[in-house]
Amino acid sequence: MADNPTAPRGARSSWQVTRSVWYAMFMREAISRTMADRMGWFWMIFEPVAMVAIMVGIRSFIRGDQLVVNAEFIPWLISGLMGFYLVREGMMQGMGAVNGNKALFAYRQVQPVDPVLVRSFLEGALRSFVFLIFISGGLMLGQDMYPDNAIRVMAAWFSLWSLGLGLGLITSVAATLVPEIGRVIRMISLPLLIISGVILPLNSLPHWLLEYLMLNPIPHGLETLRLGFFENYHVVPGTSMLYLWLFTLSLIAVGLLMHLRFIDRLKAS
Repeated sequence: MADNPTAPRGARSSWQVTRSVWYAMFMREAISRTMADRMGWFWMIFEPVAMVAIMVGIRSFIRGDQLVVNAEFIPWLISGLMGFYLVREGMMQGMGAVNGNKALFAYRQVQPVDPVLVRSFLEGALRSFVFLIFISGGLMLGQDMYPDNAIRVMAAWFSLWSLGLGLGLITSVAATLVPEIGRVIRMISLPLLIISGVILPLNSLPHWLLEYLMLNPIPHGLETLRLGFFENYHVVPGTSMLYLWLFTLSLIAVGLLMHLRFIDRLKAS
């Protein structure tokens, strides 16, 4: 194919420019997350370890581990915690992405959506690495952390990451334009952990309550993730990956539309 005579020599395509922006922002965010804060790695690993230790102590005292059917409690709890943290951090990191990179918007190549996408990808990579550490550590300690269906585990993990991306796209706009929304989102983080079936099996709840709790898309991903580790695990009735993906794609579409609609206000905020 002949070269376009009207295009300047050495000019890069839009995709090449975007890829360069994402790479530069990724390196900037990666260095900031892993090296600027000496305690960053510690907290990423210590938080789930502390939660697992507390819950194991509580559940062992009340003998609640018998409520998890066909699954060992500790691996069941770890998989749920790591899956929930993947969604939560995708939402939280996206919420501060625009304000955290405001100075970069002076360059016309950088758009407000770029730091949200980069932070979401970086958070997914870090959380995946931490999850692998937990799986390896659990196996060395004799826990049944080897997945029975690795493909299902990876599909559920990717689905939960995508859900976090969709939430991050929306919260990045909402919390930037209305800062009070960010405070409300941080407040509902703990209740969301409880009603998502992360530390308590939802199967033990009455059916009429489950009908409302399963409107939350997070349990659908967590139950599928656990099913990937334990093939005989009894998932919560009504678990559907189709529902999770319809919800996720809707969030991503709405988030991208919000970025297009409020792009000027996000840059000026």
